[in-house]
Amino acid sequence: MSDASDVRAQRRARLADAHLYLCTDARRATGDLDRFLHAVLAGGVDVVQLRDRTLDVVDELTIGARVRDLAHEHGALFAVNDRADLAVALRADVLHTGQRDLPVAQARALVGPGVLLGRSSGGGGAAAAADEDPDVDYFCVGPVRATPTKPGREPVGLDAVRAVAAAAPTTPWFAIGGVDEALLPDVVAAGARRVVVVRALTQASDPQRAAARLRALVAPVPG
Repeated sequence: MSDASDVRAQRRARLADAHLYLCTDARRATGDLDRFLHAVLAGGVDVVQLRDRTLDVVDELTIGARVRDLAHEHGALFAVNDRADLAVALRADVLHTGQRDLPVAQARALVGPGVLLGRSSGGGGAAAAADEDPDVDYFCVGPVRATPTKPGREPVGLDAVRAVAAAAPTTPWFAIGGVDEALLPDVVAAGARRVVVVRALTQASDPQRAAARLRALVAPVPG
């Protein structure tokens, strides 16, 4: 096995155990990025994606490196959104792309065999295509509910989650879009075992406790 293939296998093993994926901005308004990340990672976040469209490239490289290092300190994966060049520069574990971003084959050619590739979908055919693509390491289904992080995107609702769960994909998948503590029991009941959250943690008064509660709901410890 090549070094890159070995790295991908290790990252995929970590992804297989992942249940709670966080997208966060750089928290420049509060100035508490390090403290926030330590809290949510200690609470159970498995994957952290820095998604802040106000950052220029220099800041994104600097802040992204810090997010990566803190994620790794806690044994979590670090993800980059959209930008294959930044994923390579930051030595990211994951590159996530949407349906209107780089096609999967081109993304794989740019980042190489060791980086995990995630793909957005609204469910249906896009989810099935992602499940069948050997270069896709996980995909997302959503937005489940309307969310300001995806303006103009019609929510797919819980029915899309149920349909994907019923199809029994072999590729790990996450429900995304407006998922919070109140909605999460319904998302889990619909069949999701992994979720992506934003405001449920970025706006939490106690991020560590909130992360622990979310992870316990999506991945309860067997009794």
